[in-house]
Amino acid sequence: MYKACIFDLDGTLADTLESIAHCSNEALERVGLPPQEVNSYKQYAGDGYLVLLRRCLEAAGDEDLSKFEDMKAAYNEIFAKDCMYHVAPFEGMEDLMKNLKENGIKTAVLSNKPDKATKEVVGNIFKEGSFDYVQGLHEKIKRKPDPNGALKIAKAFGLEPKECVYVGDTDTDMKTGNSAGMFTIGVTWGFRSEEELKAYNAHAIVKEASEIFHFFEKR
Repeated sequence: MYKACIFDLDGTLADTLESIAHCSNEALERVGLPPQEVNSYKQYAGDGYLVLLRRCLEAAGDEDLSKFEDMKAAYNEIFAKDCMYHVAPFEGMEDLMKNLKENGIKTAVLSNKPDKATKEVVGNIFKEGSFDYVQGLHEKIKRKPDPNGALKIAKAFGLEPKECVYVGDTDTDMKTGNSAGMFTIGVTWGFRSEEELKAYNAHAIVKEASEIFHFFEKR
């Protein structure tokens, strides 16, 4: 029986695409480079903000990353004040959290977004107590797809990895959950395609948040 559900944040729990695009495009403009289409950020995001910035710069024409440090400083300043720009939970997520908690399922967030911002976003868009554990990226946690963060959460819950479900929207998430030995669910409303999720061995694919709860009912 599955006893815990670990969620990715961006593109899985929360619609953060406009936030990521807004902060990145503002930073690009500050360093004299053209902004990118919002939908482009579905491919740029997912592997931490430093990788995001590199992808942005390369797409904007700075292939040798000569403006990386300036871009990083600008992004950090903008993100500090605008990380909640147009951010909202995806449809059905609040009800899903309620159902999981009422049925004794442990819940967690594991994100490549910086830890402080991860906690801020989760705290702003979900009710207090929706999650038992919220973990973003910091120096003691290796960036996904390393399974370290997911395994740390399972250990904190006193569970075996096989008792945990990992939910995400990108290849990085499927690699994370599979490497940790967890049951992986790919969601189709996020940053990447159903084909990508299948290619990276998602154990299941869901198109609505409510479908996730069925895996805890059945098992």
